[in-house]
Amino acid sequence: MSSVNTAIQLITREQAENGAARGSTCSPALAKGPWDYDLAEALAGIPAYGPGASSADVAPAATPRQGQLPEEYKRATDAELARRITAAKATLGDRAVILGHFYQRDEVIQYADFVGDSFQLANAALTKPEAEAIIFCGVHFMAETADILSTPEQAVILPNLAAGCSMADMADADSVAECWEQLEEIFGTEPDADGRVPVIPVTYMNSSAALKAFCGEHGGIVCTSSNAKTVLEWAFERGQRVLFFPDQHLGRNTAKALGVPLEQMPMWNPRKDLGGNAEQQLLDSRVILWHGFCSVHKRFSVAQIEQARAEHPGVQVIVHPECPMEVVDAADSAGSTDFIKKAIAAATEPITFAIGTEINMVNRLAAEYPQHTIFCLDPVICPCSTMYRIHPGYLAWVLEELVAGRVVNRITVADAVQANARTALERMLAARP
Repeated sequence: MSSVNTAIQLITREQAENGAARGSTCSPALAKGPWDYDLAEALAGIPAYGPGASSADVAPAATPRQGQLPEEYKRATDAELARRITAAKATLGDRAVILGHFYQRDEVIQYADFVGDSFQLANAALTKPEAEAIIFCGVHFMAETADILSTPEQAVILPNLAAGCSMADMADADSVAECWEQLEEIFGTEPDADGRVPVIPVTYMNSSAALKAFCGEHGGIVCTSSNAKTVLEWAFERGQRVLFFPDQHLGRNTAKALGVPLEQMPMWNPRKDLGGNAEQQLLDSRVILWHGFCSVHKRFSVAQIEQARAEHPGVQVIVHPECPMEVVDAADSAGSTDFIKKAIAAATEPITFAIGTEINMVNRLAAEYPQHTIFCLDPVICPCSTMYRIHPGYLAWVLEELVAGRVVNRITVADAVQANARTALERMLAARP
């Protein structure tokens, strides 16, 4: 099976030559090199997420931008980049470890020493204490977490600084602090008769180090899509209600599964006073959901599930819990990327699976398990915009810079932020599902 990038190139070429193509993408710009987006942003003076699922999301002014990749890496053929990456890896040996997220393009994943979700990869880095450099082929918040959990001597490198996360950017430290102040005015700060404080902050792993630190400082915790249920139970033992950010869908789907009524889950819009809620709504709440979402998983719909069932009788539909509640309810099951992978691996008889998560992972699962029929619920090829900013050219560049004794694109989290963020992460580690 061809890679997602190969499919995008083919579709774009067919559209240009014939005005039509077998299949479609959400943007023809996906066929360009990511360095084209770097240059466009530099010229415009405005950051953006690039083509793909998050192209319509507005990037904050402080979003990191990538400087210009040297021309030799832009012009290099796939074969030349492969040769250079392989040679640099061999030269560096155990001095460098490459981590690749499930959503990365195949052309990058093939060089990864470890492949997994954000938390699995952060933990994988801990198994390589001898590595001087951790090259994280993922997005910015993941590299921050790796820096928090790794040793001070290790350098965490993000091959393209523009590989951020639009969901993570939907909740910033100032907005959350302002929300917290308003909630304290309503709820006070005193615990109830059972010793539970008025509200516990819970941040999804897909958030900045600053928000993880906020949770650590205010008695809160970090969660992953794998242990969100356990984390909410942990929070309810300690608090009367939860402030959950930045992903509303993971929060809603998890709380609903725990029996929390929808009317007790108001949404907090940071652009409105009291988040757009009446004071009584907040007093009656169990989970306050932040107005954030993943643009990849927002693309999946009930109509897509209905079409999959009509075209493939007996299909098993598995979606990620970042999908909207209606989609999760209509699916056969929902779970983290690791859950999806394990569910397919556990199937002993040939099955047709329709998967609601990022296309690179779905495509890779289809290639890895050819005994099954595996396809993405969304028929339009639309990868994660920011994951797609990392290209073998950037990987070759950072590796060859390391060979030359230079560290580029290092991600560092300030010591003051690290301490509280690590506290929240350690609480998460203890909350095993």
